Amino acid sequence: MSYCREEGKDRIIFVTKEDHETPSSAELVADDPNDPYEEHGLILPNGDINWNCPCLGGMASGPCGEQFKSAFSCFHYSKEEVKGSDCVDQFRAMQECMQKYPDLYPQEEDEEEKASEGVEGAAEAATATAAATATAAAAATATEATLTKEEGSS
Repeated sequence: MSYCREEGKDRIIFVTKEDHETPSSAELVADDPNDPYEEHGLILPNGDINWNCPCLGGMASGPCGEQFKSAFSCFHYSKEEVKGSDCVDQFRAMQECMQKYPDLYPQEEDEEEKASEGVEGAAEAATATAAATATAAAAATATEATLTKEEGSS
């Protein structure tokens, strides 16, 4: 005899051998060919950002999701010679938000130690902030380039 029990957020279903011998009656829903998010990766055909792309790892929906979207959008649509150089404020806001949630967005220990070393440490921390912003912009570029390349090959 099959049964179900719940443990916290999980539901555990036990089935018998007989239950597995019966063919499934589940109906599969056909994919919607007009779904704009289906298999388009990070950038949709119209050039917009697909915020539902699993490649973003949930960053667009976390506690700093709005700051992430702002920074990533700015970078994506940037027309500056050094792409994203006009987005420093957005990346800084994103980083400040992430620092409020150290369990979700861990920082390197070196940056934290440098920040506690006084004025000299503050200058180094500012440099680390700029480096982190540049790293985030570079990561965004790499992600965008990789995903664009993948879209071109599919």
